[in-house]
Amino acid sequence: MTASIPSGTVSRGATGSLSLSRAKYIASKIFGVLVLLFLAFLVVFPVYYSFAGSLMKQEDIASYPPAVWPVHGITWNNLATAAQIIPLMRQYVNSLGATLVITVAQVLTSTLVAYALVILKVKGRRVWFVLFLSTMMIPGESVIIPNYLTISSLGLRNTFLALVLPFLASGFGVFMMHSFMRQFPMELVEAARIDGASNLRLLWSVVLPLSRPAIASLAIYTFLTHWNAFFWPLLVTETPQMQTIQIGITQLQSPDAFNPGLVMAGAVLAVIPTLFIIVFGQRQIVRGLTAGSTK
Repeated sequence: MTASIPSGTVSRGATGSLSLSRAKYIASKIFGVLVLLFLAFLVVFPVYYSFAGSLMKQEDIASYPPAVWPVHGITWNNLATAAQIIPLMRQYVNSLGATLVITVAQVLTSTLVAYALVILKVKGRRVWFVLFLSTMMIPGESVIIPNYLTISSLGLRNTFLALVLPFLASGFGVFMMHSFMRQFPMELVEAARIDGASNLRLLWSVVLPLSRPAIASLAIYTFLTHWNAFFWPLLVTETPQMQTIQIGITQLQSPDAFNPGLVMAGAVLAVIPTLFIIVFGQRQIVRGLTAGSTK
């Protein structure tokens, strides 16, 4: 004989198990949200405090504990003083001009090289591709001295060309565009050639329009990388008129009268283009990085 289990007992046990599982699920979700909020705070708060500190008066920043918002009102003196200490607008133009030239050059050279290797299938393309990849294995610090000696021997120190000349091509850019174009539908290429399209027409009318996600991603990555460059411009520039905004920020620091609000004002001006590109270009970054991984 087997003892029968009352149905009410089974129902209560199942209900209790479901309630426990639901409670664990809700607790895990709450914990995940709290962790994400904490990580977001670590990322967002320094950016917020830079903006807030650039608008604070000295008594707010020097107070203990420091104020987290302009308690004594907003002031624009930090931004005005920063513009007086260094040629701010000239350095801003130097940074923007050099970064744009490098970005356009790397996108152009990377796209053309990948087009020649993948679409045109030039002779020795495997060897060429390995050579481009090998440049990614060389640490950037190891070529700084040769690049500096080359720039100096050409008499280009303290010039705009010195800022951009070593960075007009990129092995990473070639690798990225090569990976994207390998997933390119070759049927479109063959159809365009049947219609009589030349290599230039094929590139302009077929390949480039379909490569916009990868091109946008490479352009954003290159812009962010070289906008934040510091060491190389510090080596090859001598006068404040030729230096970049990143070097100008360091000139706002004075060991005799350190003003954090002044430094944060310069940092805010330097970070504005970066924030703008990240906010409005993050979709293109994701699309470009994932475009070559799916077919």
